[in-house]
Amino acid sequence: MPDRGGGPTGPRMRAGGPSRRSRTLLLTMAALALLAMVFVMFAGFWTDWLWYRSVDYSSVFRTTLWTKIGLFAVFGLVMAAAVGVNIWLAHRMRPPLSAMSLEQQSLDRYRMGIAPYKKWALLGVTALVGLIAGASAAGQWRTWLMWINGVPFGTEDPQFGKDVSFYAFDLPWYRFLLAFGFATVVLSLIAAALTHYLYGGLRLTSPGARATGAVTGHLSVLVGLFVALKAVAYWLDRYSLAVKSSDFKATGNWTGLRYVDANAYLPAKTILFFIAAICAVLFFATLWRRTWQLPVLGFGLMVLSAILIGGLYPAIVQKFQVEPNEQAKEAPYIKKNIDATRDAYGIDDAKVSDYEGKVSVDEAESAKLRDEAESTASLRLLDPNVVSPTFQQLQQVRGYYGFPDTLDVDRYKDGDGREQDTVIGLRELNINGIPERNWINDHFKYTHGYGAVAAKGTSTTRGGAPDFTESDLPSKGEFGKYEQRVYYGEKTEQYSIVGGPQKELDYSDDSGEKLYSYTGDSGVDLSGPVNRAAYAAAFSEPQILYSGAIGEGSRILYNRTPKDRVEAVAPWLTIDGDAYPAVVDGRIQWIVDAYTTSNGYPYASRTTLGDTTADSLTTGQREVVAQENRVNYIRNSVKATVDAYDGSVKLYQWDTKDPVLKTWMKAFPDTVEKKSAIGTELMEHLRYPQDLFKVQRELLTRYHVTNSAQFYSGSEVWQVPDDPTNKSGNSVPPYYLSMRMPDQDEQTFSLTTTFTPNRRDNLGAFMAVDADATSDGYGKIRILKLPSNTTVSGPQQVQSKFNSETAIANEINILQRGDSEIEYGNLLTVPLDGGLLYVEPVYVRGAGTNYPLLRKVLVSYGDETAFEDTLGEALDVVFGEKEPGAGETEPPPGEGEEGDTGDEGERDRPSDDPTVRQALEDAQEAIEAGEKALAEQDWTAYGKAQDDLRDALKRAADAEKAAREPEQGG
Repeated sequence: MPDRGGGPTGPRMRAGGPSRRSRTLLLTMAALALLAMVFVMFAGFWTDWLWYRSVDYSSVFRTTLWTKIGLFAVFGLVMAAAVGVNIWLAHRMRPPLSAMSLEQQSLDRYRMGIAPYKKWALLGVTALVGLIAGASAAGQWRTWLMWINGVPFGTEDPQFGKDVSFYAFDLPWYRFLLAFGFATVVLSLIAAALTHYLYGGLRLTSPGARATGAVTGHLSVLVGLFVALKAVAYWLDRYSLAVKSSDFKATGNWTGLRYVDANAYLPAKTILFFIAAICAVLFFATLWRRTWQLPVLGFGLMVLSAILIGGLYPAIVQKFQVEPNEQAKEAPYIKKNIDATRDAYGIDDAKVSDYEGKVSVDEAESAKLRDEAESTASLRLLDPNVVSPTFQQLQQVRGYYGFPDTLDVDRYKDGDGREQDTVIGLRELNINGIPERNWINDHFKYTHGYGAVAAKGTSTTRGGAPDFTESDLPSKGEFGKYEQRVYYGEKTEQYSIVGGPQKELDYSDDSGEKLYSYTGDSGVDLSGPVNRAAYAAAFSEPQILYSGAIGEGSRILYNRTPKDRVEAVAPWLTIDGDAYPAVVDGRIQWIVDAYTTSNGYPYASRTTLGDTTADSLTTGQREVVAQENRVNYIRNSVKATVDAYDGSVKLYQWDTKDPVLKTWMKAFPDTVEKKSAIGTELMEHLRYPQDLFKVQRELLTRYHVTNSAQFYSGSEVWQVPDDPTNKSGNSVPPYYLSMRMPDQDEQTFSLTTTFTPNRRDNLGAFMAVDADATSDGYGKIRILKLPSNTTVSGPQQVQSKFNSETAIANEINILQRGDSEIEYGNLLTVPLDGGLLYVEPVYVRGAGTNYPLLRKVLVSYGDETAFEDTLGEALDVVFGEKEPGAGETEPPPGEGEEGDTGDEGERDRPSDDPTVRQALEDAQEAIEAGEKALAEQDWTAYGKAQDDLRDALKRAADAEKAAREPEQGG
């Protein structure tokens, strides 16, 4: 080839460059870096496989992996082939170049530059688009599995008569295929057009034709495919109207067709489908006619039709037909939305009853009401959202243990076999409390928590402390013998290596440290060098590779929180934000509620799970783990358990009719056990989940109304009130308690909430659901609707009443003397003989302590309020059986008194018994010693101080009980 440049052509001096040694070094470093990257990728894959195999869910790993690989390969190859073939065809169609215009002379330099690398350029472009398309398709593995395994719902949508499964399972996959088709055609069109331009088949300037006949035919076919896909899109848009979200005055959040959709958009989409199909045929016809006149004319007609028929016409219908008589026009569509929404969220059988709403107490009925108050509900005075610091102070035992910020409510039988509401928490490992932080201590020595701690929900000790039914370390009490070690828990997020040469700390007592070696089957074996190297890379912990603390029998435990484990083995479930522990068959089991959801239920209004499940207690704590945050169908289809000792996960089919669960059970066979496999003791601890209840109560603020006219007017809209005991401004959380609704014969463990009318503070309704899984009425929603003109106070008004009454305010001031602080507990609401009974425990953080004790109980019924030492006394005052005890309030526990532990009953002044006095003095000394040890970070001294404090409190309690038999609260 002649030299195109000017200048001398004599011998050239060799330019300076890297030496052979330098090049070898660079190549070696690059190869090592590549090997390191490959090994890190392999380590991630290998450790995932080992983990799934260790929990006996390797089938989940295989199914998801092969599904992703299959989708990646198929769609990646299709995209690469489509783009590559069109580039190859465009290159084959290049015309011979004769007269060179300035445009072609300019392009000639690029043609010459790329000529030696054409094959590599083609391979690079196709590989890039193939990788991107494959990765995008692999992310649709859930959509594919739901489409290929879809089970019919047995319910048809009211517009098109198609089974709901078409919208939930089929339509999302068709939409993905359509989007992929558009992307393939557009990329092929761009690639072909650029290739034609580069090689002269497509020109922007004269002389000669702007495009050859071959180019015209090639590009016309691609444009025709695009328009054909648009026709398919118009056809699918017709069905998408049934799941389309829009703003609507009646709901603010509407899903489904309205009048304008059914009478304007739907026919418009049908017409546009035929226009687009004809337009596509015109483009294909250019293969014979070699002209773009008719196709371009047809395309312009399609665009104009889309504007006029698809945009202007619906706007005219909305403006001149709907808006003048909107209520009547939209009535049948509102009814469809109401029915679909109530069915999709499982609230279609909610029972709404009118409720009187008394505001005064008849003297003749006061005694009857007083008796009914005790039989209607077992009012839980111990607030699990307040007393965690008290559990921490009295039952932490060692600084490296801890309790969750919010405890849980469950049911356990007392010594007489009677079921009672119980507040429970596990003594989990708190890694931040380890005395000496280092790699061995963090991951080998301090590996687990120890024991459950439980207290009666309806009573406290005389000093206001929890009345423990299970306590101490090792735990003892009403739970009997069970495996107390907690290797898996809500606070256990770090990995631990167990079972090897390095012994673990089991627990400590007065005789010293007790050592232990894990005997469970969970975890991944680290005996081999490959596994050790893989985990060293995966966790960025090189010590795992060479540490002598790892040897024969060593196993690594990770993914240790219950929610993480359930989400990993069932990635198709949405996980409830509140896992709770239960002692079942001699083992601690974490119970996790899980949901199947869909975003494709026709006509059902959507909700955002993250927002709907938020309340005053969830900020930064319990959050629902959602596969898709915006949904319009939800079922509590699975109950899962995670063993706190060996981490084993079991999934149980709870909703046997749910088609979404059946679909996933087809996709992942043998991962979910039948409902009949749930044991009797486990069944006794299953309950109605909070997050589902919160979603349902939010929907019921509007969808308790089934009449289209009332729904449209919005006159019956309710709202969930803000939590009056919390300054965050978030919604009041639902509360678990045992109570009886007016149509029930006996108390049932229930989940409750209140409603207020929209933008008003008085009470609008009370809602409860049977939460006991052993109850025949489990899941039955009952709503007591108060008259619209009611004057029954809502939660905010009741709290304001408590705060504004002079007598109560004076007593509050006494309780807040010095450095003491008041903390209000959950404001419980219970229906009682036509009225509503409010009960709120009042806690005090006494001077010198950092944990709350129950000191008072606020009660309100109608216009009456009471503020007494016990629930029983407060009920007596409210129902006229006792005069208020205003002015008799004792100061909060002072220095040396905060540990007083008699029964709740009547809280008398501290005993004059010298044994009690001495025990309280010892308790105060222990508290001071503990605070000093904390300040100096002397964890050994802190542990001794905690032992001394527990001993002193026990001696005080024993002395009090010896002097007087305990009385139950209320």
